[in-house]
Amino acid sequence: MVNTLSHLGIGLLLAYALGLKGRKKLILLFLSILPDLDYFTYSIFTLISGSVSHEARNQLFYLLGHRELTHSIFFAFLVALFIWVKTKDRRFTLGGFQAVFLHILVDYTTSAKMSPFYPFSTDESALRAIYPLDPILNFLPLLPLFIVAGEYVKNRNKWKIGNKVNLKIDRRSIKTIDAWSRKLNGLTSFHGFVNRNERKLYASVILVLILWTTVFPIAKIFLINYVSDNEETRISYKNTYPISIGKFLAVYPYSNTHYKLLEISYWSGIKKSFYVEKVSVTGEVPDAQAYAEKARKLYSASVPQAIDYPVYSVSEDNGLITVILSDARNPYVDKWPYFDTVYRFVFDRKSGEYEAYESHYGRPEKKLGKNYFE
Repeated sequence: MVNTLSHLGIGLLLAYALGLKGRKKLILLFLSILPDLDYFTYSIFTLISGSVSHEARNQLFYLLGHRELTHSIFFAFLVALFIWVKTKDRRFTLGGFQAVFLHILVDYTTSAKMSPFYPFSTDESALRAIYPLDPILNFLPLLPLFIVAGEYVKNRNKWKIGNKVNLKIDRRSIKTIDAWSRKLNGLTSFHGFVNRNERKLYASVILVLILWTTVFPIAKIFLINYVSDNEETRISYKNTYPISIGKFLAVYPYSNTHYKLLEISYWSGIKKSFYVEKVSVTGEVPDAQAYAEKARKLYSASVPQAIDYPVYSVSEDNGLITVILSDARNPYVDKWPYFDTVYRFVFDRKSGEYEAYESHYGRPEKKLGKNYFE
């Protein structure tokens, strides 16, 4: 997950590298952020999802949900096909595909789950190899935006200085004009270099970004293999999250009753470890495991699947069994938006009926409809 300005910067990089100008350049900028317009379709989904069947709700989620259809390779090909049919312009078609595909690739290498092979597969995954606030991914794509802004400032202040020359000049104004002239000379030299090497420069930046999003996932393979060998188990690649630059949080089932969490880094290996109980019980609930299993089955039928390593907290009060379902990593990552989804199931022991609630991202708890699960 990378900021919108950086996605725009990648679109501008592509436009310059391909030599696209005018309307085609603007369209490429739009295409570079097109996948994130699913925020609007997801809003529509939340409005109508409660009034449809369980099966329809799940299918609508894959079509309208955030980081689903619009973050799939299939969608990138659809966009390219549409451009080709409309324009028959090979360069523009290639640029359109790259703008959407690079948006998907950059998001996929960070921490955001998506369904990259939808509609052929609804499996959600992410490489999770690069920290979302990585400076290369977030700031290098801003280079073309900085150049455009610098060009605007240069031209604007040339006009201002030209006007000042026609006014009464004193020592202070001469110093001001000299200072601005030195700044503008620097900008002019920089823009001269950019203009002479424009396509090569931007193509090189794109190459660096592609290499960056390739090297880290490969390096992560060696890291996970190293830790797996130390722990004598198989640790999931896709469920090992970057929590800072070069630092990851890994987890695996340590036993039938506990998970083991590991804080690891490229530089020092395993730094910390924690053990988390899979099912905890408050008070006397003799059939706590059975109710935890009920909650698991209900959750497994829902989308999205935000919880990778479920833990259950079970309690009983006046015949009502409460099962709180969350991710084992939730308490160990401060202010992290991917592990803090919490479900609360309240089962009536006598009637067998249940109610379900959800809270996440710091928002208030909301009640969920039955079609969410069945």
